[in-house]
Amino acid sequence: METIGVALGSRSYPIHIGTDLLGNAQLYRPYLGGGSAAIVTNQVVAPLYLDKVSQALKQTGARVTHVIVADGEQTKSWQVLESVFDALLAARCGRDTLLVALGGGVVGDLAGFAAAVYQRGIPFLQVPTTLLAQVDSAVGGKTAINHARGKNMIGAFHQPLGVVSDVATLDTLPDRELRCGLAEVIKHGFALDLAFVDWLEGHIEKLLNRDRGALTYAVRRCCELKAGIVAADEREAGVRALLNFGHTFGHAIEAAAGYGAWLHGEAIGAGMVMAAELSCGLGLIGKAEVERVRGLIKRAGLPTSGPALAPVRLMELMAGDKKAAEGKLRFVVLEALGRAALRGGVDEERIREAIVAAAQ
Repeated sequence: METIGVALGSRSYPIHIGTDLLGNAQLYRPYLGGGSAAIVTNQVVAPLYLDKVSQALKQTGARVTHVIVADGEQTKSWQVLESVFDALLAARCGRDTLLVALGGGVVGDLAGFAAAVYQRGIPFLQVPTTLLAQVDSAVGGKTAINHARGKNMIGAFHQPLGVVSDVATLDTLPDRELRCGLAEVIKHGFALDLAFVDWLEGHIEKLLNRDRGALTYAVRRCCELKAGIVAADEREAGVRALLNFGHTFGHAIEAAAGYGAWLHGEAIGAGMVMAAELSCGLGLIGKAEVERVRGLIKRAGLPTSGPALAPVRLMELMAGDKKAAEGKLRFVVLEALGRAALRGGVDEERIREAIVAAAQ
């Protein structure tokens, strides 16, 4: 097991990365100050890992409650959030209950938001079981549910007490979900670390084939990069927004297609190509760099262009993006591979051209 720290003063926490961690009672013991825990998971993950985590928690003497929700992006809704609160109240979970988010990014976002607002905030632990969650969404304290007008529009910053990333859970991950996780892995490289891009280009097949060593390295490197960014900018006032490379376009694709039709990582894959094309259109990078972005995303088995929608529709959906400032849309662009920047005041025609170019 390797441990990486997220440095946030009194709210600092560890990220544990390794194999066969889910059943380790000693990992959970430090987080169970109140002696009770509630595990929030979904119908896909529950048969695989709920019993293992539940038994480990019970070994510490904790009283354990289970909350099982449906699978899929549609789960991030007011209605499902209300059902989580119903279950917590029925089990008489108090302010000292540890909420354990066991699952992928959807479960982590939903459970984290529930923890942020239930009885004005309770502690929670992230136990991500997908590559996407292990490298990105489980780290940093961003929690949310969706709104019809935009993804992750209703939420809160609420840091976990810790993250337990068991790479062995990736053995049961469907191929499509693994590829979606690779989108976020690739994003970290293009936005922040050229050397990591070089490594990914040489190891993408190993990652697709679930090589444990390659996956562990990718999870660790992404967590190192993200931990540094979160420590510097916890609430996304500046540099943390760079982690949204491809997301302005990607979130619009998800909303346009209907949440769940395109998985998050698939939309981000196409979104990164659009963002690279925009960067090229702004004169920041050349066509060779765009093709390098496109090539790695394609090798990961991800879409490199969005659904067949009019560019104007995607632009309408992007108008409400959370990175907007003073009512004006801002984009994460590439000044070079491995070096992202936030750029505002982008001409609408440039945006349209980027969407069209990505489809060619």
